[in-house]
Amino acid sequence: MFSVTVRDHIMVAHSFRGAVFGPAQRLHGATFTVDAAFYRAELDADNIVVDIALATRELGDVLGGLNHRNLDAEPAFAGANTTTEFLAGFVADRLADRVAAGGLGEGARGLERLAVTLHESHVAWATYERAL
Repeated sequence: MFSVTVRDHIMVAHSFRGAVFGPAQRLHGATFTVDAAFYRAELDADNIVVDIALATRELGDVLGGLNHRNLDAEPAFAGANTTTEFLAGFVADRLADRVAAGGLGEGARGLERLAVTLHESHVAWATYERAL
């Protein structure tokens, strides 16, 4: 299996509901390094997994809708705990939509899966992986 990973970052504010979150129930900030990995069994006709420039652009566009936002105030997240795991799934699903719409080029139609990892710090991160 071949893969290509592109990286960006976001800064958000949010709070959580539930005793399990302790002090994170209060509004706090988070800076995430975000990796999006694209996978396919065989390289395309140009011997690439995906166009890195297009993948970088699409990841940046998806993250742009989250960056410097208070996620508690975003209607799309009403009632949701915007945990690292949840946000990894959210970003992955938006990228999958863009692959399906052709935003990563025609060659990307051969992609089989993608994984999005949000790094909270150098010691903790969460990943969501999905088929395309």
